[in-house]
Amino acid sequence: MKRRFRDPLILGLIWLGSGFCDRIWFALDHSVPAWDQADYLTGSLNYWQALQHPEWFSGEWWSSFWAISSKVPPLTYIIAAMVQQLFGTGAELATIALVLCSGVLIASVYGLGLVLFNRRVGLWAAGLVMLLPGLYRYRLEFLLDYPLTTVVSLCFWSLTVWWSLGRAKRPLSRTRVRQGWLWGLGFGVCLGLALLVKQTALFFLFVPIVWAGVRVLWQRQWQRLAQLIGSLLVSVLLFGPWYRINWLLILTSGKRATIDSAIAEGDPALNTLDAWVYYWKILPYLISWPLLLIPIVGLLIYGLKYGLKQSPIAKSNNLPSPHPPIWSLTWLGVFIVGGYLLCSLNINKDARYILPLVPVLSLFLAYGLTCWTNRWGKPMRWSTVGLATVLMMLNLFPLGGRGLTQLLSPRVQHLPYLGQPWPHRKVIAEIIKTQPYLRSNLGVLPSTPDINQHNFNYYGALANFQVYGRQVGTQAKQVKQDMRSLSWFLTKTGAQGSIPESQAAIVQEVEQGSEFELHQTWELPDASQLKLYHKRQTPIAIKPLLIKPVGDQSFIKPTSFNGNGSLSTTLTSSPRVKLEQVTIPETSPAGVPVPVTYQWTGSWEQLKSGIVILTWQPVELKVKPLTHRWLHDHGIAMGELHSSQLPPANSQFQVIERMAMFPPADIPAESYTLKATYLNRQTGETYPIQVPTVTLTIDPAATPIPAPELDLITQMRILSTNLPKGLNGLEPVFEETARINQYDPIQDYLEQADLALSYRL
Repeated sequence: MKRRFRDPLILGLIWLGSGFCDRIWFALDHSVPAWDQADYLTGSLNYWQALQHPEWFSGEWWSSFWAISSKVPPLTYIIAAMVQQLFGTGAELATIALVLCSGVLIASVYGLGLVLFNRRVGLWAAGLVMLLPGLYRYRLEFLLDYPLTTVVSLCFWSLTVWWSLGRAKRPLSRTRVRQGWLWGLGFGVCLGLALLVKQTALFFLFVPIVWAGVRVLWQRQWQRLAQLIGSLLVSVLLFGPWYRINWLLILTSGKRATIDSAIAEGDPALNTLDAWVYYWKILPYLISWPLLLIPIVGLLIYGLKYGLKQSPIAKSNNLPSPHPPIWSLTWLGVFIVGGYLLCSLNINKDARYILPLVPVLSLFLAYGLTCWTNRWGKPMRWSTVGLATVLMMLNLFPLGGRGLTQLLSPRVQHLPYLGQPWPHRKVIAEIIKTQPYLRSNLGVLPSTPDINQHNFNYYGALANFQVYGRQVGTQAKQVKQDMRSLSWFLTKTGAQGSIPESQAAIVQEVEQGSEFELHQTWELPDASQLKLYHKRQTPIAIKPLLIKPVGDQSFIKPTSFNGNGSLSTTLTSSPRVKLEQVTIPETSPAGVPVPVTYQWTGSWEQLKSGIVILTWQPVELKVKPLTHRWLHDHGIAMGELHSSQLPPANSQFQVIERMAMFPPADIPAESYTLKATYLNRQTGETYPIQVPTVTLTIDPAATPIPAPELDLITQMRILSTNLPKGLNGLEPVFEETARINQYDPIQDYLEQADLALSYRL
């Protein structure tokens, strides 16, 4: 077989073998994704949804596309979204993207070996990179670290090729110059992609880039310097759009992602020795003892015997190395030492954060293995790889051999979960069954790897984004507001996971209070119980209406889908939204929330797209200042109308909103009535809405009536009064905005407020 086909065939077999092993593991595994994995899977679904109707030539669409992931660079999400576009949605299908990463990683490591040593080292390194515990452990998790490892290796390969092209001391030929420009631009593309996977790519590439730049400057290779600068500019063109839109959130979230996480996890401080030897201690676990010690012994015995000026492999196998081993090993050392130091400088530490160093270490290991020459060479190499393969199978599959893995490859065992499935899909299905026409927000109170807000949010996204999961009850002072703002809660017996002290208080209120009732219970595989609670009186209720012609009019009968009877009402069928009833107390003091119930009817399309412009104004409307009124603009059903299946055309619905409004404290004491206008957020259509006779008298002597939580738009309007106070007023605004954003997972209330205010202006 010709060599040009033999190596690609070997690399292809390595890739197919690793991919086949991974797919078997996923087929056996019945687990649910943990916190980060579920969060990243949800991110891929967000981009999958955006790619359903792309507008490639719209600048506004691109801006919204880059803003979907405001804190985490989106390339991994986008690739997984494209994979799910082809194969369907789901955690197992999304991980096909990781199989593609393995292919790129194998090719990159082989390319590095070919450039720095020879094809034999490249092939052995490509095989080893699939057998290293640190890599096969994390290629089975939908995290950013394995894609980051892949793209950093690709970057380093392209940078290495560019760097090696300039080593010749004689003037470069036109071909070399052209290759230098091509590989330099290729490195720029790869660097741009790396920074679209994760910002920490710079931890590994910064020192090699600076090293190359300083050497080029020292040698006054101006054309090479231009190539390097050009590559950096190309990378900016790729990663720039996302960072330009999201730079503020990236900066503000950095502290939480690093310092706060490090403190919570008890990571060593930078002024201690443990911070700098942390990764050194865990390095053997990422490589395994056989793959670490045997190559090192080979390198010491044979490498030192021949010296590092010429590779012993080349002498014994007639395989010329393009560079002296000392040059190649120094270049690899620049990458490894620089990456190690910068990763250690990051106060937040985890084994997977140093994963991009492992493929480059595989080149050292492969070089050490090939240093075993003469009659010991082939048996030693193949027995080492065979043992590594056995250890991988024992670490990934329930085949026994725990004693062997604990001795030779400890702390990386990652067996598939073969037990009973977790009930996440059933919980989501039950919520949708109960509220088929509403978008629901589920307050998840426990936080364990299997039961947490992120994986329920992910399974809700799989159900056409109809259910969202959020962790609430994290601050004692917000427990009451959290309870009043959500209609669904999930509690669990037994271990609660990583939760704050206030969690116990909100669990007690939900389970023992009068506002919520136990809706359903599931037995969990860990012998605990999962309990779903639903609010007894929900703030939003929607019912379909049956329209039956009676003479020249239509008789609209509310139909109950929850088993409870409904009062029939005779109405005239109309495509426009109608306000059938407004329920308020007769009197109320100013400056306190006032309960109000609106009852709307209309077609699904009109209700779902509708924003109602509501003005409570004096009954005796003369020439009065604008302060003699208050607003209650909002989307119908607070914008929560949602259905996995589009209702039949012209179908009519009844929406009941149980809300609270806020008459300002300085409003005059008199009688007020309601004026209503309909605004279609999709078409911009407007029309007046006839209002039933309703009057509210503001009386300072009146007794306040208990009211539900204020709607989010009203809360935001009240918060805005703090803005003129300067910096002192910003802190409560930020804190309260973060709280109310939890209650509307898609922050649709902001769009409602924007459209309503724009209409008024």
